[in-house]
Amino acid sequence: MTGGRAVITGVGVVAPSGVGADAHWRTVLAGRRRTGPITLFDAAGYPTRLGGEVADFDPARYAENRALVQTDRWTHLGFAATALALADAGLPERATDPYGWAVTLASASGGNLFGQRELQRLWSSPSRTVGAYQSIAWFYAASVGQLSIRHQAKGPCGVLVAESAGGLDSLAHAVRTVRRGASVVLAGATECPLSPYALACQLRSGLLSEVADPERAYRPFDATASGYLPAEGGAVFVVEELDHARARGARSYGEVTGWGATHDAAHTTSDSAGDPRQYARAMRLALGRAGVEPDEVDVVVPDALGVLRYDRAEASALRAVFGARTPPVSTHKELTGRAHQGGSALDVATALLAFAHDTLPASAGPDVVAEGCELDFLRAPRRPRTRVALVCARGFDGFNSALVLRGAPPAGEEGR
Repeated sequence: MTGGRAVITGVGVVAPSGVGADAHWRTVLAGRRRTGPITLFDAAGYPTRLGGEVADFDPARYAENRALVQTDRWTHLGFAATALALADAGLPERATDPYGWAVTLASASGGNLFGQRELQRLWSSPSRTVGAYQSIAWFYAASVGQLSIRHQAKGPCGVLVAESAGGLDSLAHAVRTVRRGASVVLAGATECPLSPYALACQLRSGLLSEVADPERAYRPFDATASGYLPAEGGAVFVVEELDHARARGARSYGEVTGWGATHDAAHTTSDSAGDPRQYARAMRLALGRAGVEPDEVDVVVPDALGVLRYDRAEASALRAVFGARTPPVSTHKELTGRAHQGGSALDVATALLAFAHDTLPASAGPDVVAEGCELDFLRAPRRPRTRVALVCARGFDGFNSALVLRGAPPAGEEGR
């Protein structure tokens, strides 16, 4: 089976907005902020002390203790999101056709909490040792390996590392993997960049917000924008070959019809904002491959970093692609924090759920649009017009990605 179309039949969300797609959707519709004080470690000595955490998360519901001991919280979130996605798709936990199943996830930083604990043990205890699982728990491909073992996915597996852009790249790669013969691909990303070392690394960029009020700390495109808040979590998807999905009567959320990835070929610095021309080129590539004209786009879900020079550059890229009248723009990252690759995967989940619920949700902000960020922010929910979404993401040090999604009709309207 080669050259087939790929549809998304399962969505699994584990994020500050909630565990499960329904919980996430309720948070988005209500516009409820889920950021607050970091509790995974004592952040009292850091200028940024707020973030987005998955509240009341019990990893033991999704994996046995042995697997949990051997892995990081980042992978625990991946266990949960994948289990939810498979259940949502109506697929078994273990592959019935192992060589037809694949895993292609994205990761920005790997197992931070596990690595932090073991390195502290190395340098602070008389034994000067680390645990046996340090070598396989922290590195960026650990979740892909664990999920392929857990679900017996023996097809082509891999990890994409492109900071926030990789959450979109993973879905593009999943579609290519289906076209090369896979029947089921697990795609998306989860992150847990909340440890002393991980926070210190992010602070070095100078892009984090140091505002102490959770209601004001992360405000993309707003005149008061002060940087982003780090977050954990993300989303995992079941990407399935269309005939395979139809044969078992699976419901489809929609289809990835186009994608584009470019690079600025430049470092992120304290005064740069990337190259909006390359970002715009990624958007045009995605639209062109999807066969979608700019005026067909129903909604744009942007990267929304919350740093004014980046937000202005993103607005400039969107205007370069769409002209002065951009499609409605809706962002919800300020509700959850920025989960790097997991955040862009979560944006895809939001777009797919919007089409499933026949409702484009209002943007969570901005309240006062910053100069240079004048876009058509969606101020109230409305019904989709064309069921086409453009999801965009930028990664530090020059990564740009864009993804075109075409949503399936709501249940009961497939034949209309």
